[in-house]
Amino acid sequence: MDILRIATRKSPLALWQTEHVAARLRQAHPGLEVALVPLSTRGDEVLDRSLAAIGGKGLFLKELELAMQRGEADCAVHSLKDVPMELEPGFVLPAILERADPADAFVSNHCDGLDALPLGARVGTSSLRRQAQLRARRPDLQLRDLRGNVNTRLAKLDAGEYDAIVLACAGLQRLGLDARIRARLLPPQWLPAPAQGAIAIESREGDDRIAGLLAALDHAPTRRRVEAERAMNRALHGSCHVPVAGFAEDAGDGGLHLQGLVGDASDGRLVRAEATGHDVEALGREVAARLLAAGAGEFLPPA
Repeated sequence: MDILRIATRKSPLALWQTEHVAARLRQAHPGLEVALVPLSTRGDEVLDRSLAAIGGKGLFLKELELAMQRGEADCAVHSLKDVPMELEPGFVLPAILERADPADAFVSNHCDGLDALPLGARVGTSSLRRQAQLRARRPDLQLRDLRGNVNTRLAKLDAGEYDAIVLACAGLQRLGLDARIRARLLPPQWLPAPAQGAIAIESREGDDRIAGLLAALDHAPTRRRVEAERAMNRALHGSCHVPVAGFAEDAGDGGLHLQGLVGDASDGRLVRAEATGHDVEALGREVAARLLAAGAGEFLPPA
């Protein structure tokens, strides 16, 4: 029997996403046996510091990639927003699934939205992108770090440590926690992380058998949109160290409209740009160039 082994993080959301991929693969390939290989990553283990402080979102991938290199797994499932703009040599993304809700979620037990929060309210998020947009909209808020999996973050909110927190809608919805979403933070006023809401499958470059199995799950319209967002982020040398946001949507006639944002998490200054085009790489670079021309370089580390 054909067996496919999928490396995954152990968090409830990561396991849900991997089980979802496994179910889709079994449906696409009757007779295929799919096994999960749960692993712990440094990004999951170190929770007392921000991702930017301990090395970035790539920490969520390293152990999974090592498992593939050792031959213990054939592929790995990731939230695409956590995948660095440049993969490690020897790895590819043969499948990007249809995107779920890309928006950020405002979560609070007492307030219906950002504007309803009392003066000086405590809001939890460790994302510099979210912090920059929160400061731009409500400079009075107290922004506090928030790490851990979705349930851990919600428990801290429920314990009264925060008046509100900001999470990804897709993660809450996948865990059956839709009811916790008090408001969706939407474009153009609020932009998500590039590729937020999309699941990607990573495999070894040149492994045609695995790539062939995974190709059945690739969603071409989603791939085009997130590749435009990631091209912009790549041109800006974006990472979790930099508050970069981006969102692409269909513009008709096969084109895409891409909105980009770069901000300063310390004072809430934001620079925005947008463009429409058909070539996703060129579109991403165009929006990045417009952001830089508008002064975004002040918020970015040296290339």
